[in-house]
Amino acid sequence: MNTFTRLEPITPDNVEAALALSVHPHQERNVAPVVKSLAEAYAFGEQAWPRLIVDGDRPVGFVMAFLDIPWNEQQDRADRRSGIWRLNIAAGSQGKGYGRFAVEAVRRELRRRGEQRLFVTWEPGEDGPGEFYRRLGFRTTGELSGGQTVGVLDV
Repeated sequence: MNTFTRLEPITPDNVEAALALSVHPHQERNVAPVVKSLAEAYAFGEQAWPRLIVDGDRPVGFVMAFLDIPWNEQQDRADRRSGIWRLNIAAGSQGKGYGRFAVEAVRRELRRRGEQRLFVTWEPGEDGPGEFYRRLGFRTTGELSGGQTVGVLDV
């Protein structure tokens, strides 16, 4: 990772690069492909914040935040949350700090928007991203969302 690593909004100029990103085959069960994320971003409008992770001129990943969405309206209509909806680091770019960079960038964006907590969900299991998120300071909430572990980090 170099000092030119940044997040870019998804545009007509970079959408193909975003769609071409793929994780290691053994990780595919843990994270939806970018194409699904972009469809969800379209459907959720302003509540989705999709970004391409670029190092210099090379796309290395994709992150999408969710912003102020109702979490569990049946239990608590006032429970609205923001956090990381999706994080895909390209197979050849993993282990170089891009995931950490993306989490910190979303954290800064949520802080800028006045949020106090950043939520994330992940597939449980040894080959899932749970350990990655715990190393970054996320703590589990004891909740499950769609069968996934829910983690939270103070912003």
